[in-house]
Amino acid sequence: MTERLLPTPSHTIGPFYGHALPFPGGGQVAPQGHPDAITLHGYVFDGAGSPIPDALLDFWQAAPDGSLKGAPGSMRRDPSTGGFLGRNGTDFTGFGRVATDADGHYALHTLPPGNAGLPYISVCVFARGLVHHLFTRAYLADGADPLLDSLPADRRATLIAAEGAHRTYRFDIRLQGEGETVFLEFQ
Repeated sequence: MTERLLPTPSHTIGPFYGHALPFPGGGQVAPQGHPDAITLHGYVFDGAGSPIPDALLDFWQAAPDGSLKGAPGSMRRDPSTGGFLGRNGTDFTGFGRVATDADGHYALHTLPPGNAGLPYISVCVFARGLVHHLFTRAYLADGADPLLDSLPADRRATLIAAEGAHRTYRFDIRLQGEGETVFLEFQ
């Protein structure tokens, strides 16, 4: 007789993160009122082109000076309950976590990344129907870059955020189908 194994979260379809992973102010990476703040925003779409209202996005980026360290302690916890108290409002962490709203939209308020080469923000996507999370990048400019240069023009375009008014960048994520976002594999 074969032993029956119970599914684990990586074998079942979620989301399972409803109350535990999102946190207040997760999209406010830039200190409040910072004059250099930018907004990266967009929608997450499924294979049929419908917005996904329950996706969760993690963002990582270099600080404006190019450092990758982030600020220790800038995401504070309540010492008695362990609950999230919020950011301290002054330090730059380089990390954000944002859930999409009922229309599948997200917004991240951050500072321009200062990484070497073209500026980009790394994105990790968790969404219904995904057995494993997906990694991509939102480039804030187009130009010479080893990753972008390795892609055909139509695929390359899925990684470049469109610059808008008032220091905004639009970056839509398409999980499948026409215009599918390029996703990265790490080994």
